[in-house]
Amino acid sequence: MKRWLTPWRVVGFAAGIAAFLAIALADSPLHHVEGMGRRPAYAAAVTSLMAIWWLTEALPILVTACVPLVLFPLLGVFGDGLGVNVGSTMRPYVDPYIWLFMGGMAIAAAMQQWRLHKRIALSIMKAIGTEPKRLLLGLLVATAFISLWISNTATATMMLPIGLAIIAQLEAQSGGRRLEHYGASLMLAIAYASNVGGIGTKVGTAPNTQFAGFCSQNLGIEVSFLKFVALGLPFVAMFLPIVWWALWRTGRHDAPHSSASVVERELAALGPMRREEKAVLGMFLVTAALWISSQPITAMLRPLGNGIVSDFGSKYVEGTIAIVAALVLLATRLLDRRQLRTVPWLTLILLGGGFSMAAGIEKSGLSSWLGSELRVLRDVPPVAQVAVASFAAVGLSAVCSNSATVAVMLGVLYRAVSRTEVMSALAATTLGASCDFMLPAGTPPNAIVFGSGYLTIRRMAKTGVVLDLLAATLVAIWCSIVTRFLFATPA
Repeated sequence: MKRWLTPWRVVGFAAGIAAFLAIALADSPLHHVEGMGRRPAYAAAVTSLMAIWWLTEALPILVTACVPLVLFPLLGVFGDGLGVNVGSTMRPYVDPYIWLFMGGMAIAAAMQQWRLHKRIALSIMKAIGTEPKRLLLGLLVATAFISLWISNTATATMMLPIGLAIIAQLEAQSGGRRLEHYGASLMLAIAYASNVGGIGTKVGTAPNTQFAGFCSQNLGIEVSFLKFVALGLPFVAMFLPIVWWALWRTGRHDAPHSSASVVERELAALGPMRREEKAVLGMFLVTAALWISSQPITAMLRPLGNGIVSDFGSKYVEGTIAIVAALVLLATRLLDRRQLRTVPWLTLILLGGGFSMAAGIEKSGLSSWLGSELRVLRDVPPVAQVAVASFAAVGLSAVCSNSATVAVMLGVLYRAVSRTEVMSALAATTLGASCDFMLPAGTPPNAIVFGSGYLTIRRMAKTGVVLDLLAATLVAIWCSIVTRFLFATPA
């Protein structure tokens, strides 16, 4: 308890309560929105409370995610009737996108159980090359590829021992000389690629799922697995060379001339590919192929699905595919129940809390009020609107989790930017929230590699601030262009 109870958290807890009471009780225009009564004020009060608690980590982030379950029904945010409020508050916690992310995590757990992810990473590194310059690129590409399917925290945790083994081998071949610059670059490569790689797929990181769920609930736009890949994966492909360039500029100062044999040794230690590895790989490939084909499958099943749920879309198909794959892995004992303990299941509560908060903001009328108050943003050039979203997301994610950043910003931007730029701004927020490279506390991968002994805050910040600015700029440009082709602009 002593470790958790810090002055910063005490202040954050008190500030959240104070903001909640001030907005909920003090008379303001939010209490007199036509047709909504005080509901916008109550939704704003809960949102402010959650935002402050998330920002300061006054309470565990998952505890804060459960706040809507208590306060939305008590305050009647969704309208009259306790049953309506309870149902509307709880429904986002079991959204099909939650099931999609759950199934994806189970598949990732099976890959970890049989060390398939390690074989894939080492194979990619060997294919790219073990000469120091290529080795740095190979570590970036391998880590990013794993992070497409496994959480960034798990990816960094898995890749850190590989990176440290590579550094140790290189230092031994260099006569015991400590590779301060090259070692730091390899460590940062693991952290940065873990963050960037998760942007590439719908199951790569929680904000991607939040974005898809928000678009489905509020805009009626289905962000299929393939469409998100078309949005996120090209960005990953464009930005990784930039990360490699920034890291090599530093790492080349003491990079050794000899190559590392540790990759070959690590691969040899894994031995031949076992039957279980092949089976998990096959299941993974089949699942990925079905996710990519979710739109035609949805079109084929829609007549049947409309008889079950009114908003039948690809999210139901993708979620079902993920859960069926997980159940098959369990039934065939390719996934041990004990391995499931390593999966961060509580992240699902965080997703549900973000979805519920967004639903409250929309249904209470708060989003409409915010849009009218922030309409000045609509008068700036379109690219500037998207740039505001991108830079704000990158900046806020430096001090707040990417999931919390997205949960707060999506609801605000939805009504603030012009209708023609709304998808670009929401996408920029989602991608930008995974692009903090400056501080150890910015993301779990940053913190994980910071403990390696090769990094200082100054070194990380010096490289990270450049990448933060470049990432925010590229995100704004890319999202301004690509969303116009991928998503129909809501009327």
